[in-house]
Amino acid sequence: MRWTCVRLDELPARELYEVLKLRAEVFVVEQRCMYLDPDGADLEAWHLLGRADDGALAAYARLLSGPRIGRVLTSPAARGSGQGRALMGQALSHCERLWPGSAVELSAQAHLQRFYASLGFEPTSGVYDEDGIPHIDMRRPAASQDRSS
Repeated sequence: MRWTCVRLDELPARELYEVLKLRAEVFVVEQRCMYLDPDGADLEAWHLLGRADDGALAAYARLLSGPRIGRVLTSPAARGSGQGRALMGQALSHCERLWPGSAVELSAQAHLQRFYASLGFEPTSGVYDEDGIPHIDMRRPAASQDRSS
């Protein structure tokens, strides 16, 4: 997998099209969530793209100040190959680089709570409905904080 993390203005039009297409495939079509995906936050976000050896966009996440990770996805073709864990590893590394010493937050689909917990995230809310899918807010302490206590 080849990774890039860039601001929106650094994304060539064709790559932006790929991102928006994959996000629509996963969130709007596959998960049947009717919402406006380009929500304005993309303008200020960092965009993390993972490309497979053949150049296809296989993984994506949006990084927002706070920091907050969102729009986390792997393409249907990349699922089951560990790319979700690789994507989150990259996302956390970039959050640490961009916002050193900060805790990281995300809104997880509730069925993925154990996956995110394995990466050090802890629930900060109860389960709630977001676009017809159960979600839970989670937070990962800053890398400099001791997680063993």
